[in-house]
Amino acid sequence: MKEFMPQFPTPYCREEARRFDAGVLAFVGDAVQTLYVRARLAAASDVKSGALHLKAAHEVNATAQAAALKRIESELTEEELAVYKRSRNARKETVAKHADVVDYKIASGFEGLIGYLYLCGDSERLGELMTLAYKADIGKL
Repeated sequence: MKEFMPQFPTPYCREEARRFDAGVLAFVGDAVQTLYVRARLAAASDVKSGALHLKAAHEVNATAQAAALKRIESELTEEELAVYKRSRNARKETVAKHADVVDYKIASGFEGLIGYLYLCGDSERLGELMTLAYKADIGKL
């Protein structure tokens, strides 16, 4: 399978990346995950953009993100788990309209972890985790 992970051109060291606000990490992670999902779907399907958008929406929402995190949680390092938990537990001003609070918090942690790894420039590890997170869904494209 091809790599669909974007690479941050000027990565931060891990210490610098840890200083980012958890909400900022999740903000970046959401964009990275969306790009990953869209690129993967586009490469695996010959349908038009409207259909791709609908498929992507099923994968880039709080419920699907929570399920993706659960698939990789046992594979996370202590450092990754700490970033996930910090992002998950960060105070949120908004709540997802179509997901329960638990899934929303887990999804925020997943996004934060993705954002952290992206900003660190660890595209290899990020690719590993995203492949594991979406492995079960590859055949359903």
